[in-house]
Parts: sequence; structure tokens; C-alpha cells
Amino acid sequence: MADSIQFSLTGLEELLGKLDEVSYDMKRKGGRFALRKAAQVIRDAAKQNAKRLDDPETGRQIAANIVERWNGRLFKATGNLGFRVGVQHGAVMPEGGNPDTGMNGPTPHWRLLELGTEKMRAQPFMRPAMEQNISAATDTFVREYDKALDRAIKRAKKKATAGG
Repeated sequence: MADSIQFSLTGLEELLGKLDEVSYDMKRKGGRFALRKAAQVIRDAAKQNAKRLDDPETGRQIAANIVERWNGRLFKATGNLGFRVGVQHGAVMPEGGNPDTGMNGPTPHWRLLELGTEKMRAQPFMRPAMEQNISAATDTFVREYDKALDRAIKRAKKKATAGG
């Protein structure tokens, strides 16, 4: 007959505290922050590309309408983090035209420039921004997320020592 072996684990509360804090940080705080920073790299490149196409004689500027936005629908559906980089105001002008000709006025013609038409060649500015800056965006995400993860571990240690 085999002898029984008994043991006890000590310090498990601290480990569980660290894991909880890191898990929360991964989905909510640090992960979202790092991903936003990466999306801003793409956004800035798209703005630079759009400035080449903007007509200085008109008030409307495509570059002024390029933004990064949190993708809440993706997060709610799958739990994955996501940001979208795009041009604000949609692609269709309201009937009767739009009286807003200011700097942030709608620029629905951006799609015609990006994709081209049968009578006009494409002058893409969004796609090249992504293609040419994917490694910079990835590096930014890794660097910022690493910092956030270190902060989360530091907070978890502090929380575990204060609680135990």
C-alpha cells in the first residue's frame, strides 16, 4: 500500500491576484490603450497621404476627417479588441446638397479618389497608409502593451501584498 503524501500551497492568493489583474488589463485597459496607439500610427499616415489629394482652394479637407474609432460592435460580439481607421461623415451627401463647406465638412468624394471610377484612375491614400505602416503599428502595439503589462503586474503585486 502506498503512503499518502500531503502538501500545502502557500502564496497562491498572490498568484491568483496577479492573474486576475493581468487578465482584466489585457482586455480592458492596457490592451485597448496599446491598440489605440497602433491605430493612431495608421491614422497619421492616412492623413499625410490625404493632404496630397486635398484641394487647397476648397474648405473641405479629407485629411481633417480621418479618425480612429473604437469598434464596440466587434468587442460586444466576440470580446476582441478593435479600432477602425476611416473617413468620417459617410459616403453620401444629403439630398439638396450640404451647406457645410467648412474644414470638417463632409467629404464623400474620398471613396472616388481611393477606389477610382471608370473615368478616373484610383489615387489610394488609405490602403497605402496601412500597407506601408503595418510594421510600425505592430511595433507600437508591442511596445505600448509591454509597458501596460509591466504596470499591471506591478499593480497586481501591490494589490496582493496589501490584501494579504
